[in-house]
Amino acid sequence: MLRVAVDALGADRSPASELEGCLQAARELNVHITMVGPEGLLENALKDLGWTSEPIEIVNATEVISMSDDVARAVRRKKDATIRVAMQLLRDGRVDAMVSAGNTGAVMMSAALLLGTLEGVERPALAMVLPTVTRNGTVLLDVGANADCKPAFLEQFAVMGGLYAEKILGHIHPRVGLLSIGEEDTKGNELTRETHKLLKAATGINFTGNVEGKDLFTGDVDVVVCDGFTGNVVLKTSEGLIDAIQKMLKEEMMRRLDTQAGAFLVRPAFQAFKKRLDYDEYGGAPLLGAKGTVIICHGRSNGKAIRNAIRVAKEFVERDVNRLIETELANIYQPTKRVTGGKQ
Repeated sequence: MLRVAVDALGADRSPASELEGCLQAARELNVHITMVGPEGLLENALKDLGWTSEPIEIVNATEVISMSDDVARAVRRKKDATIRVAMQLLRDGRVDAMVSAGNTGAVMMSAALLLGTLEGVERPALAMVLPTVTRNGTVLLDVGANADCKPAFLEQFAVMGGLYAEKILGHIHPRVGLLSIGEEDTKGNELTRETHKLLKAATGINFTGNVEGKDLFTGDVDVVVCDGFTGNVVLKTSEGLIDAIQKMLKEEMMRRLDTQAGAFLVRPAFQAFKKRLDYDEYGGAPLLGAKGTVIICHGRSNGKAIRNAIRVAKEFVERDVNRLIETELANIYQPTKRVTGGKQ
């Protein structure tokens, strides 16, 4: 049975969200859950929720890395923090994957210190699935792990994102686009222009060229690569826009009696639309390139999102995505082509 460690004190509503999500996952996904947090608190809370024979164990951890903590200092000094203890379980082989809705920077730094990166990966990338007109979604990376990037990093992101899109989302021969300010090869800054050259020459990457912001939700490409600064701005803007559209649509439908009647008739369609845009359905973002399966969730995750993050972790491990990443990068970077992080 696959084993997943869950940081029990990461979400805004912790540990309620983690408790609910872990119980759902243990009952539905055939996984063994290790919850990391205050032992007495978690055990009593689980019993109150009806925990009986579900495969859940608790590993005690008494410290929390908050959103206001200095990440570098907290990761090094708080040895008993839930994030760090869960990451140690993964490093030591006691679990197969780790899930956290806590401080993203702390999760990434803990992974860097305790796990390291896969062979051929210089910088891990945080990948997020964006909802699209087509059903499978588009993988956007990096969405926050690396504010400053070199062309070789983005080439590696393309490989990792393509394998994730294929093995987890089911895209066949995923189409990879490079986020820029125009479709022409010459558009963009130095990073995008140099990256375009690398991706165009790379074997094993189905590179379709530059894409613009308007292309992110069409489904015309399956993977979009960019630096982490740009990706994080895109992600936060998209989240805010989706929330605003849903609220404005609801307000307009409730404004008058005739639109209220229409709202009742289209309610099933509206609920289906909301589900397609629902972050909780996607669960979490994998830290691609880390030497271990690490899934990072939004701080506002509820039980459903935590459950689905565990599902993503399970699929990631079962489909052996990390081994495939190493193999594909080895094919691209032959012994005669040394990866330095600069221009190739």
